[in-house]
Amino acid sequence: MRIEELTVRLRARSGWEAIELGMALVRRHAAAIWKPWLWLTLPVFLVLNLGAWWLDKFWLAALLMWWLKPAFDRVPLYVISRAVFGSVPGTRETLGAQRQWGVRTVLHLLTWRRLSPVRSLYMPIDLLEGVQGERLGQRRRVLGGQAYGTAFLLTLACQLFTLALVIGGVVAVLVYLPQDLLPDSMQAAFRIMAIEWPVWLHLAWNALLWAAISVTEPFFVGAGFGLYLNRRTEIEAWDVEIVFRKLRARLAAAVPLLLAAVLLVGLPGHAGAQERHGAPRPTAPAREEAPEKPTPPTLPIVFGDQRVDDRAFREAADRAYRDPLLDRKQVQGSWELRKKAEKKDERPRDNALLAGLGSVLAFIGEWGLWLVVGVLVLALLATARYWWPWMRSMGHAPAPHRGSPQVEALVLPETLPDDIAGAARALWRDGRPRHALALLYRASVDSMSIRAEIALPPGATESECLRASRRMPRGEDRQAFALMVRVWQYAAYGQRLPADDEFDALVGELQLRYGWAS
Repeated sequence: MRIEELTVRLRARSGWEAIELGMALVRRHAAAIWKPWLWLTLPVFLVLNLGAWWLDKFWLAALLMWWLKPAFDRVPLYVISRAVFGSVPGTRETLGAQRQWGVRTVLHLLTWRRLSPVRSLYMPIDLLEGVQGERLGQRRRVLGGQAYGTAFLLTLACQLFTLALVIGGVVAVLVYLPQDLLPDSMQAAFRIMAIEWPVWLHLAWNALLWAAISVTEPFFVGAGFGLYLNRRTEIEAWDVEIVFRKLRARLAAAVPLLLAAVLLVGLPGHAGAQERHGAPRPTAPAREEAPEKPTPPTLPIVFGDQRVDDRAFREAADRAYRDPLLDRKQVQGSWELRKKAEKKDERPRDNALLAGLGSVLAFIGEWGLWLVVGVLVLALLATARYWWPWMRSMGHAPAPHRGSPQVEALVLPETLPDDIAGAARALWRDGRPRHALALLYRASVDSMSIRAEIALPPGATESECLRASRRMPRGEDRQAFALMVRVWQYAAYGQRLPADDEFDALVGELQLRYGWAS
């Protein structure tokens, strides 16, 4: 499989994300899917209904159309399995491929695998991988794995959606009937259902079922294909392999360029060496050497003549597989005398059959509820690892409610004090560091606005103040203001207060730059 040509981005997805991926592929290639779908299913629908009309059994046509869905599902699967690699097949190609593509598995899909609840997940394995026998069973178990439950829910959801479309079609007919005719129409409908349906009503009902299936079935197949791609990505690491293949392609493209660069760099150096040494030295006459003998191959020495004939190995493998010790199943036969059949009266046999059936019904009526309870108990025990931790967490006492955090409002004077540095140091010594930093920040903003000759709006943010400080003519003043803003932000938002010496250095720097009175 050429996974490097995939047109979708492979990554490990959840089950429902993989379903959405498959449905997106169906929506993208809707024309390439529904055209051959209609060309294939519409003639089959007409032929089956004509035959049912001839037999006067229209229910048989509806049942056969529903039963043949796996054969029709090959159309959307064929289209998206090719389109995901960038090759969207046409209508004629898709219809022509149905004659020989997956013919061996159609019988399986229409018989014992027809009622599989995860058919959408297993169908790509049956039709795309081409494995048979025990290998097919292993692939189903491995790829099913964690996606089995999701595929089952997908099947259930699609069936319910089909049912909703059928009911919606019936209700739509009733909605568009005139209200004055609605009671009579309902009475006529009940009479028809109670007595006999006319031909046109049978055909309309079968057509509604076919239309609902035609809407939902391609999305059902596409969602299963999305689950299949996701499982192979999870198990076989397709996403990692694609990255390595792209890396190898880039390196392979760069190798000729590197060789050319090495040759271009090496040739001038060689010519310069010849120019520095003058004329080339006379070379000694070449000695005539005897041709070297070819080295004999080592494989015949190691493996002998049987290295190209694996018949002995195959025979040994067959004998190993036939060894009864390797097989857990063993069939033994023996001869026994056949007892003469005793003639029994038919009436007692019938009575015994009825008595046995009655005992079975009595057993179910007496012990049926206990059987249901036992099944529920086993289900609870099997899933205990999922719900037991949750139940235990509900039994714990609730954590004690912590009191609301104490918030201390920063109350600053309306006017700045004359000695800003002394007031800030006093607040710091009194154990109110935030008040001290707030006072310094406010005084720095006022000093900055005076030196920058700008009027700040009320409630200006730190970023706005920093942008306004760029208008101060001296760079040292701008740096001092930026330092004050950073210290204030650490204290206000990051709960990080400066040390005592850092605070004293900050106050001294601001007092020096802005000329605060001491």
